[in-house]
Amino acid sequence: MNNHFRTFWAFTLIMGFAVFSFAQDSAKIPLVLGKIEPYDMDVTYDKTSHLIFPAVIRYVDLGSEYLIAGKAEDAENVLRVKASVKDFEPETNFSVITNDGRFYSFNVHYNSSPEVLSYDLLAMQKAVDKTGGNDVLFEELGNNSPSLAGLLLETIYKNDKRTVKHIKTKSFGIQFILKEIYIHNGKYYFHTQLVNRTNVPFQIDFINFKVMDKKFAKRTVVQEIPLLPLRTYKPLGEIAGKTTDKNVFLLDQFTIADDKVLLIEIFEKNGGRNQRLRVKNSDLIKARLIDDIQLKF
Repeated sequence: MNNHFRTFWAFTLIMGFAVFSFAQDSAKIPLVLGKIEPYDMDVTYDKTSHLIFPAVIRYVDLGSEYLIAGKAEDAENVLRVKASVKDFEPETNFSVITNDGRFYSFNVHYNSSPEVLSYDLLAMQKAVDKTGGNDVLFEELGNNSPSLAGLLLETIYKNDKRTVKHIKTKSFGIQFILKEIYIHNGKYYFHTQLVNRTNVPFQIDFINFKVMDKKFAKRTVVQEIPLLPLRTYKPLGEIAGKTTDKNVFLLDQFTIADDKVLLIEIFEKNGGRNQRLRVKNSDLIKARLIDDIQLKF
């Protein structure tokens, strides 16, 4: 027993010394090595500047009261910025986080006549950013980086594979198909397709994912558990007549009991051609694994 105690305390002392040494070494590392280079930007009092981001704006922090900013109406990726006072000094700054996990920093100067009032951040990234940018981790994605989740959504969409053959529905000239279910790092990726065989456009209002008891699945809304997609590859829009469109939805991993079913419902705006898919637990546990290194399935 005494030998066990001596071994334990020796191991504890070694680990404590290692942690202390690492902390000392970390303190010597200059913070500038992790510096995020800011963009320089001029603003004025009499005109509004606009920044177009590659993804939905999630967070904005202004460095001082010299600036006012806000997302443009009906444009979640466009930020309006202008000076709230004239000729402010010294410079100020602001920061933006977008839904794809990118962090942006801006140094802002006052200029009564800025040469540029509109900025395309995607074009700027392609021109100057050779590092791939920085990733902000969001709580709902867990350990999945937004950029990797976005890349997986895009890859599934473009590869356009279909191995699930039995989960589909068709009515009123509209066909709704579940093409594949993928799993990666605790997240499901549902690949769907909507086919409009009529001449009447199908305007998508919203889509539902919910778990229900099998015996109630064809009746009214009873004992349902809604599941909210964390990400969607494409915005929901309109399927023109005689066309096909597809999408990929990212959800948290889950399983369901044998007496329950996952319903995927898509609703037509101002219409009645709604579609519903039924997914069993046996379908969920057959989800295909994504190779996150080579991004091949």
